[in-house]
Amino acid sequence: MAAPAEKTITDLSGKWVLNKNLSDSSEPILSLQGIGYLTRKGIGMATISLDINQYSAPPKPPNTSTDVFTHIDITQSASGLSSTQENRCLDDTFREHSDWLFGSVKGRSRFITLDEVEDAFLKEGWLAESDVKFIQSYVESVDNGWIANQIWGFEEIKGERRYVRHVLVTKGDKRVTAKLIYDYQS
Repeated sequence: MAAPAEKTITDLSGKWVLNKNLSDSSEPILSLQGIGYLTRKGIGMATISLDINQYSAPPKPPNTSTDVFTHIDITQSASGLSSTQENRCLDDTFREHSDWLFGSVKGRSRFITLDEVEDAFLKEGWLAESDVKFIQSYVESVDNGWIANQIWGFEEIKGERRYVRHVLVTKGDKRVTAKLIYDYQS
């Protein structure tokens, strides 16, 4: 289902489901990230859901500012597999995280404009809505040496406005991209 007009980059709260028919395959990305064959196949067959809670609050450690920042807490679940929890604070501060799928990583998130995005794949195709901010999620693997850079926003896909993530993963001189397109559920 298309994203309702009231859903913007400043209000992603709700349930979103990966539309595998419209999205690129995540298999090459997961492979470059060192995810095993059987796990990749399980993810490829599973329904991927994002339960997103977006809100404003003071930052989480290590940032000690008293300013208010946007937080995005995401429970990502795949039918038949364990879920992962990603709690992001859009203050551009590196935080460490570990989960069963990606191992130990450190990442930062922030609002960004397309003028600040250097990679052509990450920059292309976005809707020029009145809210011209996007979200950047930048993650470095501590265990496996890959870097994932994502830009989140909205695009028109087959005539419908959709929540989309452009994902670029690099490891050494290898580069893999995917466009992940989500259906709004509730």
